[in-house]
Amino acid sequence: MIHHSDAGSQYTALAFGQRLAAAGIAASIGSIGDSYDNALAESVNADYKNELVDNQPRFHGVAELSLATAEWVAFYNRQRPHSYCHDLTPDHAERLHYDRIATLNPEEALTI
Repeated sequence: MIHHSDAGSQYTALAFGQRLAAAGIAASIGSIGDSYDNALAESVNADYKNELVDNQPRFHGVAELSLATAEWVAFYNRQRPHSYCHDLTPDHAERLHYDRIATLNPEEALTI
């Protein structure tokens, strides 16, 4: 397991790193001052909050929110083009990626 975080002081504390190590979790921290490593995640989270959480009636419980989240993720991945994926859906971009890898010879595969 990998714990990814920004460079906030709570995540760079020695005690926090030791606790992750004790639990067998590798730490991954983004560079200070940029958001390149998590820009896609932030974009998806913003869409999720805007489209499902903030602008919808409140859900009655965790089960209803969990089901709605699963449906939203399925829609997002299968039907919605994203600029990060060159205006393809995430599912389509992933399929093209793995199809390309499957056709590479061993030398080409090492350069990816």
